Amino acid sequence: MSTSTKVLRNIFASALLISSSIVLGQVNTGLPTVELKTGIYRIQAELADTPKAREVGLMNRTSMPTNSGMLFIFEQKAGHCFWMNNTKIPLSIAFIADDGRIVNIEEMQAETTNNHCPKAAVRYALEMNKQWFAERVIVPGTFITGLPKR
Repeated sequence: MSTSTKVLRNIFASALLISSSIVLGQVNTGLPTVELKTGIYRIQAELADTPKAREVGLMNRTSMPTNSGMLFIFEQKAGHCFWMNNTKIPLSIAFIADDGRIVNIEEMQAETTNNHCPKAAVRYALEMNKQWFAERVIVPGTFITGLPKR
């Protein structure tokens, strides 16, 4: 391996370590909230609608109230995938189309780097406590109302 390749590899590794440690201990606080509804259920969702809020998400939290969650809003529809690195609580994620229809729901284990992706391009994703959707028989095709329009 050439000297310049070693230097570049070390620079990349250092940058990765720095960026990981910056997010490692952070917790999103003071985010705006929105009330969402699905059937008879009301959800108090924090909005992760900036790159920084989306990057931190629910990392480093140790609990979340039953009917609370985090709504991720992206500028563009795409296959936005999620993982659970530095996330202490297991979660369920619903990928939501612009019309409010749930495209698919994934169960996510805490502290993992497995990717969880939508089955279609979406701009919205809603994270709730693990099994929240299943326990309420909320399935793909169900509608979520109250999504902020951007």
